[in-house]
Amino acid sequence: MRRFVIIIVLFLISVIAGAQTISGPWKGELQVGVTKLAIVFRFQDAGCTMDSPDQGAKDLPGELLFISADSVSVSQKSMGVTFSGKLRDGAIVGRFSQRGLTVPLILTPGEVVRNRPQTPSEPFPYETEEVSFTNGGANLVGTLTYPEGWNGRRKVPVAIMVTGSGTQNRDEELYGHKPFLVIADYLARNGIATLRYDDRGAGASTGDVVNATTYDYMEDAAAGLEFLRSKGKFKKVGVIGHSEGGSIALMLGARKKVDFLVSLAGPGVQGDSILLLQNLNALRKAGYPDVRLTKEYIRAQIKAQKNPWLDYFIDYDPLPDIKKVCCPAMILNGDRDTQVDAEVNFQTIVKNLPLNRSGRYFASKRTMVKLYPSLNHLFQECETGQAEEYPEIEETINPEVLSDIASWINKL
Repeated sequence: MRRFVIIIVLFLISVIAGAQTISGPWKGELQVGVTKLAIVFRFQDAGCTMDSPDQGAKDLPGELLFISADSVSVSQKSMGVTFSGKLRDGAIVGRFSQRGLTVPLILTPGEVVRNRPQTPSEPFPYETEEVSFTNGGANLVGTLTYPEGWNGRRKVPVAIMVTGSGTQNRDEELYGHKPFLVIADYLARNGIATLRYDDRGAGASTGDVVNATTYDYMEDAAAGLEFLRSKGKFKKVGVIGHSEGGSIALMLGARKKVDFLVSLAGPGVQGDSILLLQNLNALRKAGYPDVRLTKEYIRAQIKAQKNPWLDYFIDYDPLPDIKKVCCPAMILNGDRDTQVDAEVNFQTIVKNLPLNRSGRYFASKRTMVKLYPSLNHLFQECETGQAEEYPEIEETINPEVLSDIASWINKL
């Protein structure tokens, strides 16, 4: 889903020499609704940088409007962002604005530190290679990870990894979690190669983001699959997709582009239905369970935005593609997913996958479906599954999910 994340612009500020007391790292938390995003400013003698660590974003430039010993004001015109704050009792108290939305933002000294014990660190016991492939005007750059102990003389299975919605880097980084890096590392240690890449417009990749739709991202992934096949090093070539990437995995399966697919929390119903469920969940959480909301109202609000991605999303019905998936498919979700409601989406996918001639089993005898208890949209052990829990959960992805994926691919 078009992640709850709002765009955070990172600034480069020229600090005026003088009696500067606003220095060093300053951290804050931007909250819009239930969404919280950490922000870090680092004021130095030569200037200032600002990070959004939850999104893996760093050092984007902005414009300094004013700075003194106890006040600062910055702007980023292309995104319509401003922030102004004043030093009070050891904190910079201010307001963050973006295109008509204004929220309070308080910065206090220090860095954002979160414990992510599953994130692997170098040196790795396997080889990686920086690679690139193209789809039209998009140049996609990523990391090809080979299995531990691979000597190039035997062919191994490989999976291209496709992120969820929103412009994300190759690790699908969010709130300090790097789920695709964790998955790639685990699979490499279990005999499976992977290719994970920066989305167009993210990291080292280029391409039109403004007009891109899910179909365009599917074609990006298809180009990556062709690249993998062209190397001649791999046996079976498949796809692992999360959220929107799970939908793309099913699209690729329907078009016979892959030898196998893994759909992690992939949508099973049309986008307007998904947005309706998301908004009803938000209303219930906010204490308004009886508010009447319809798909027609949501569609009208979306169409008014004239956003190509959203227009495609609310109109795309995945059922025709799901009904054409005959390759081995692994369909996974957590039963506490509040972004892609498992009760609706997971069950719809399972009920519509093709069956064999007897009508008793899936068309592919290798197909596996599994719903995990107590896991959220990110496949983390959770309490409620609500998005505000994500930053506080230390687990990046449940170990059982990792084990199941590796075991299933190796048995194909």
